[in-house]
Order: sequence, then C-alpha cells, then structure tokens
Amino acid sequence: MAGGAVAVLVAVLCATGGWSAWSRTDSHHTQDRSAGGTASEAGPATPVVPARRAGAPRSEVPKRSILPNGTVVPIRPVDTAGDGSLAVPEDIRVAGWWRGGARLGDPFGSTLLAAHVDSFTQGLGPYASLLSVRPGQHITVSSTHLTQDFAVVSLALVPRGTLARHPRIFSARGPRRLTLVTCAGPYLPAHGGYQNLVVITARPVDAVGGRSTP
Repeated sequence: MAGGAVAVLVAVLCATGGWSAWSRTDSHHTQDRSAGGTASEAGPATPVVPARRAGAPRSEVPKRSILPNGTVVPIRPVDTAGDGSLAVPEDIRVAGWWRGGARLGDPFGSTLLAAHVDSFTQGLGPYASLLSVRPGQHITVSSTHLTQDFAVVSLALVPRGTLARHPRIFSARGPRRLTLVTCAGPYLPAHGGYQNLVVITARPVDAVGGRSTP
C-alpha cells in the first residue's frame, strides 16, 4: 500500500485583497491488487465499480444556492492556486465551491461555499445579506439532479488569519453541514482591508432528493 499526507493550504480572498488562510491535511491511500497467475492468463482488466447503498444518491457538485432572502447564487467549483489561495470567482454574484469539501449528497462533512461580499466596481454582492441571517432561516443547494434544504444554526465572526483553528469550517469529516464564508467588517485599509470573516453554518433539514424542476 502506498500513501501520503497531502497538505492543502486554503485561503478565502476578500474583495479588497485581504485574506485568511487555514490548512487541511488528509491521508489519501491507494492500493494495488494482483490476481493470481501470469499476465497472459489474467486477460484484460475489468473496471471495478464501487458499491453503493441501495437508494443512496450519487453525490454531485453543487451548482446553485438560494439564500434566505430568495436570491439565487450560481456556484462554480474552485481549486487552490499556487500560493494556496482559494480562487473565489471575481464575479460577486457567483460563489465558489471548494473541491476539497463535501459534495451535495455526501453523508458527512462540510460543503464550503465562499464569495466576495462586495467590490469597488460591482458594488454589494448577494453574500452581503448573510451578515444579517438568523437561526432557522433556510438555504437551498442544488446540483444537476439533487436538491437539499439546510437551516441556519449559527453565525460567527472569525478574525482574519485564524481559520486554521476552526477545521469544522472546511473539513470533509464530521456531521453533514453547509458552510458559507464571506468578508466582514471592520474595514481598515491600512491593515489589509476587512478584518473578519463571517461564517454561516447550516444543517440539513431533510434528506437530499431529486430536483423537481430542470
């Protein structure tokens, strides 16, 4: 068996250029299996399809969300750049889903969505409304074939640069949850812009189901 620890440094970029970073380390393992006999006896390899629980949906990449105020926000998968920053979409109307997190339909882990709160050229973005969400309000996330409702359970301000101490925000382990992140005040240009991040945590209120509309 061959394995290694892959450390991924993730940074949520604020619209002003300020950022906060945290790291995540997961162990990824691969295993080589050899059949008995020689290569000539084995014949062509047959692809192996992982087993799934009967009735369990296949997890999918989230594609859109509906915020508590009814605003629809498209979602785009994002990776980390060479400097470790999360490539949050420049369009403030679009959120980025971190590929290292949970997908829609996964039974555990955090689905992390991040977007700019505002822009000097685009004004306020939809995620600005998250600064005033209340517990119990709903956020709906959809993919190509799935949809699921989440209820807000907490809103927290996290000082910029301290997210490494909060693995619940980004970890693909633990209870199933939706996590939305954007920048929050105060805004201090001399100190790099926004000084905090607002972190919204929401939990599923129902099982993931098929979409009733295209």
